[in-house]
Amino acid sequence: MGKNILVVAATAKEINPFIELTRTGDINNADILISGIGLTASTYHLAKQLALKKYDLVIQAGVSGCFDLRIPLGAVVAVKQDAIADQSVIELQKLRTLFDLKLVPQDQYPYKKGWLINPNKEVLKKTKLKTVKGVSVNQISTSKQMIKFYRDVFDPVTESMEGAALHYVCISENVPFVQIRSISNYIGERNKKKWDMMDSIINLNNSLVRIISNY
Repeated sequence: MGKNILVVAATAKEINPFIELTRTGDINNADILISGIGLTASTYHLAKQLALKKYDLVIQAGVSGCFDLRIPLGAVVAVKQDAIADQSVIELQKLRTLFDLKLVPQDQYPYKKGWLINPNKEVLKKTKLKTVKGVSVNQISTSKQMIKFYRDVFDPVTESMEGAALHYVCISENVPFVQIRSISNYIGERNKKKWDMMDSIINLNNSLVRIISNY
C-alpha cells in the first residue's frame, strides 16, 4: 500500500515543476496544499488539512533566505529545528524571547528548550540533505540590528515565514514531517538581481521528487 504524502508550499510558484509532474501522472502519491504566505495562514490551512486526512509524511517545500554566506545560493537543506524569531521584544539592546521573559516555559509542548524540533531523525536522514536550524518571522529581516539579534540568539541558517507553523502543527498532531528549503538569497540582501530564484526552485523540486520517490 502506498504512502500518503502531503506536500505543503506557501505559494504555487515554489513547487510549480512538482505540480506539473502530478498533472502528467509522473507523481501520483502526493496531495498538494498551497497554504498561503505567513505563519497564520500556514497554521490554519495545514491544521484543517490534517483534520481531513491522515498522512504518513508532510513535506513543506519552499525557498528561503540564508544567514550563512558559506552555503551557496541554490543549495537545498532540511530544517531540523525552527523557532518564531520575532515573537520577542528588544530590551536593553538585547533580543528577549517569550521564553526569556518567562511568559512561556521553554519546554512547554511542543517546544523543547524554546525550539520546535523535528523528533523524527530517520525522516531527516532519508532526505540526504544537510540539516540546519531555521527561524520563522512575520516580517522579512532587512535591519542589520535585527539580523545580528537573530544570529546571536538563534544562530540560524534559514529564514522563512512558514517553517515554524509546520513544526508546531505536525509535532502537536504527531505526524511525521520534514521542512526542506532551497537558498534563494542571503539575509539582508534586497537587490533581487543578486538572488537566485530560478536555480533555487529547480533544485528544490528535484530534491522534493527524489525524497518522495525514495520514501
